Amino acid sequence: MESTSTLSASAPTRTTSQRVKSIFSGSVGNLVEWYDWYVYAAFSLYFAKAFFPQGDLTAQLLSTAAIFAVGFLMRPIGGWLMGIYADRKGRKAALLASVLLMCFGSLIIALTPSYETIGVAAPVLLVVARLLQGLSVGGEYGTSATYLSEMATKERRGFFSSFQYVTLISGQLIALAVLIILQQTLTVEQLETWGWRVPFVIGALCAVVAMYLRRGMEETDSFKKTEAPKENIMRTLLRHPKELLTVVGLTMGGTLAFYTYTTYMQKYLVNTVGMSKNDSTMISAATLFLFMLLQPLVGALSDKIGRRPILIAFGVLGTLFTYPILTTLHTVQSWWGAFFLIMAALIIVSGYTSINAVVKAELFPTEIRALGVGLPYALTVSIFGGTAEYVALWFKSVGMESGFYWYVTGCIACSLLVYITMKDTRTHSRITTD
Repeated sequence: MESTSTLSASAPTRTTSQRVKSIFSGSVGNLVEWYDWYVYAAFSLYFAKAFFPQGDLTAQLLSTAAIFAVGFLMRPIGGWLMGIYADRKGRKAALLASVLLMCFGSLIIALTPSYETIGVAAPVLLVVARLLQGLSVGGEYGTSATYLSEMATKERRGFFSSFQYVTLISGQLIALAVLIILQQTLTVEQLETWGWRVPFVIGALCAVVAMYLRRGMEETDSFKKTEAPKENIMRTLLRHPKELLTVVGLTMGGTLAFYTYTTYMQKYLVNTVGMSKNDSTMISAATLFLFMLLQPLVGALSDKIGRRPILIAFGVLGTLFTYPILTTLHTVQSWWGAFFLIMAALIIVSGYTSINAVVKAELFPTEIRALGVGLPYALTVSIFGGTAEYVALWFKSVGMESGFYWYVTGCIACSLLVYITMKDTRTHSRITTD
């Protein structure tokens, strides 16, 4: 492995404009991937009837939420396979492979006939598509977090790596924007019969553009100047148990809170609060837009005061205010009331989303960084983030919806214990000591 002085000496050869161009190329691909991933959540209110037998809305949403969770089951496998590939063959190669898989998944969903036409084969194909997309997103996160963190300079690593969630949220916003446009131009019947297929076609086409952009990305200096481990890469990873457990602990509460206030919230406003689909979509879009703008601001702040104080702030505020926010939201009557409550929650969640990628990347040495970030993160997101919607709907179906509020609170409190006891990765970064 190269020394710190060697790496530092090579850094000035890449200009700021070159760094920004590479970060932009990687981020655009990330945006397309997450657009494809979130289109499923945004349009499930409309295509649930197409893939499953007739029933009440909650039952159909439970079915689509279950398949949404199934997609998450593939994320650890994606984090494992793509992480190894990224650490062996390069960050660029892995990012190209992940966006290709997402393209295939979107095409399958777009072209699958309805349940009335092909029966049980319809939900089966939907599962296959989500498995491919889960494999893609599972590999995307760790590799993307690693790429952005390694491409950024030490002084602005928090700021630049925050663009992972800027593009992630942008993908969700674009999915919602497509939904809003279709809601304004098509009838509900048209959306439920064929209109929901349009965004998946768009996603597949955009993935082709992302592949083109990623072909022009530069490989990071950290990867190019580091020798691959001589032993099995998984064995090397297991030599860092503390770091692996830290990733699990710091992710658990944050990912559950994120999915609660983003992907599930649109359905919550319709199914529990009683708002119209159009109002719930507009509230989700407005809050997500402001949430997106917060990411680089909080990321830049972490470059000044450190990562740990911001994580602790999220943990404390999330533990104290999750139950009150969700309880009040349950009974809210106005559009603006719902907007301000969800926005307050997302401001708190920004303490996790804006810097979680760089914190994880800073925990591991270069030769196992993509795998070290991607695998434990994907496992944790599959268990807590991927099931958030299903668990919430289950609590509702048994008449104990407030139990979900306590569940989210408890998970954030567990993560808070990790934030309090961990070192600040800004001053103990493995990226700067490679």
